[in-house]
Amino acid sequence: MRVALVHDYLNQYGGAERVLEALHELFPAAPVYTSIFDPATMPVAYQQWDIRTSFMQRLPAWRTQFRRYVALYPTAFERFDLSNYDLIISSSSAFAKGVIPRPGALHICYCHTPMRFAWRTGDYVAREQINGFQAKLLPFLLNYLRIWDTVSANRVDLFVANSREVAGRIARYYRRPAIVIPPPVDLPPYEPRPPAEFYLAGGRLIPYKRLELVIEAFNRLRLPLKIFGDGRDRSRLERMAGPNIEFLGWVDEATRLDLFARCRAFIFPGEEDFGITPLEVLAVGRPVIAYAAGGALETLIEGVTGRFFYQPTAAALAAAVALSRTDPVDSLALRRHAERFSRERFLAAMRAFIDEALAAQRAGQLATFEQSLLGQGTVKV
Repeated sequence: MRVALVHDYLNQYGGAERVLEALHELFPAAPVYTSIFDPATMPVAYQQWDIRTSFMQRLPAWRTQFRRYVALYPTAFERFDLSNYDLIISSSSAFAKGVIPRPGALHICYCHTPMRFAWRTGDYVAREQINGFQAKLLPFLLNYLRIWDTVSANRVDLFVANSREVAGRIARYYRRPAIVIPPPVDLPPYEPRPPAEFYLAGGRLIPYKRLELVIEAFNRLRLPLKIFGDGRDRSRLERMAGPNIEFLGWVDEATRLDLFARCRAFIFPGEEDFGITPLEVLAVGRPVIAYAAGGALETLIEGVTGRFFYQPTAAALAAAVALSRTDPVDSLALRRHAERFSRERFLAAMRAFIDEALAAQRAGQLATFEQSLLGQGTVKV
């Protein structure tokens, strides 16, 4: 069976790329089709893959101006020739699902979310701080992208969602059912240690992560906070921070895991579609204080994995942190909770789903199989 993998872009590393790595583990000989690939920003192992980029790789200043080329992404993916493949698996939060398979091929889309900037425009504009002339032009561009996004969804035979939250969006925007298979979490060794006094936050320092809430809360609490990671929002956040807050910048994997193991708790203030980092923290036995929205409601449990705060405000977060300081922590229970989302379980669930889909296709029952996904919820493995 000839298999191709398709991914939106390979110029930043996050949860979507970890899903792609797991899919590549299932099909190591499969080429990866993507719009652009920047080796400098990706793990070295990617340079050993068969990665095939679009014409966008040759555009001027594509490394820094890739957002300005947003209108070209649909064409980039439609121009890929996938006529030689029997199975296509797209990993998509925007454009990758828009490839055109040959008749008779099976196209499964692992959807991280429907195109966020097209369907949740208000949130996107606010978090990316878009204004002026660019903001005035945006509605016209997004109208085109919404139409394309809806049409291209029809090229997908079966959808897999990373959470029930995203499955609901797929049903609303595409009118399609989706099975839920949570993304893989690479669990570090379980080596619990006595916690230090500092709290921890971080990752990509970009507006929608809402790290300003953490900084405002800890400015009030005057408790030690460390923030790891980098991004275009870092300078603004540093200007907001008091002397009790330390910015660590980019850290290697060993340092990141060490911070997880030693922190008093990890603060997760954003509304994410899933959220892998909190589960990595739980895996080393430390609790999480998270905003009660999005994927966090599916992976975290109040009073078991830590605490929620229910309003997206610094005051609500500060109150949750203050209340948590007397909470008992069962490190082994946190680890066992995280193990429910391991990479091995993801691989087993995806492999089983793909096998069932191929069998349904061979039997001419693909439409019936898709309808059977309604109401199934999350895959149990």
